[in-house]
Amino acid sequence: MSDWLKNPLSLFDVRDQVAVVTGASGAFGTLAAKVLAGAGARLVLAAGNEVALEETAAACRTLGADVRTIARRPSTETDCAGIMDLALESWGRLDILVVGSGLNDPCPIVDMSLERFENVMDGNVTSTWLLCQAFGQRVIPRGQGGKVVLVSSARGKLGHPAGYSAYCASKAATDGLTRALGCEWGRHGITVNAIAPTVFRSPLTAWMFEDNDKANAVRAGFLARVPLGRLGEPEDLAGPLLFLCSRASAFHTGHTVHADGGYTAG
Repeated sequence: MSDWLKNPLSLFDVRDQVAVVTGASGAFGTLAAKVLAGAGARLVLAAGNEVALEETAAACRTLGADVRTIARRPSTETDCAGIMDLALESWGRLDILVVGSGLNDPCPIVDMSLERFENVMDGNVTSTWLLCQAFGQRVIPRGQGGKVVLVSSARGKLGHPAGYSAYCASKAATDGLTRALGCEWGRHGITVNAIAPTVFRSPLTAWMFEDNDKANAVRAGFLARVPLGRLGEPEDLAGPLLFLCSRASAFHTGHTVHADGGYTAG
């Protein structure tokens, strides 16, 4: 009998793995950090908002995690190298990268400046590419394999009428990068996958969960297209994240997992 059959849950074990999480002051990055902390990983957390970053770090330490922080956005090669090197300097290894950083700036395309478009693409595509490059440069020579999880969106597959031309394009590019690196890094034992949520409970979306005329109307219109008939909760992303960061997903790469209640299926 294979050892894992004696304890199938061991497939999801990330204890003592070293994980870098960027965007650790935002909704997805904070959630990812807490999930990995609770699962026993050692963490390097990166974000531009130092106050919020330290709040996330404190929450992760409360969960028992060993945490390092770096108040830096992944905007340049130097920034991304510094984030990865902190993990190696702290623990001598690097196992997992979760790219939780990103942004949106809705605007009709006819009114959107090139600068605003480029800011969205830089924040969602270029920074992700740079982080993956820095991770690969350090992990591939070690021959140890690794796990990369990017954050996509239902908008990588679907359009949106409210001025999402930059955001939709950036998330479609994230899905493409996921497939490309899944193919490129397979021979190195590095899996690359993405999680694509739709609306889930966070400080930014809390208003959609409220009981008032505006929230009820918006929610009803949205839920008419969600087969499971509800908005997402943080735990709906926690399961896929842990799966993609652990050896449970050892034979999964190049995939975008739509954690969206079936929203993109219809």
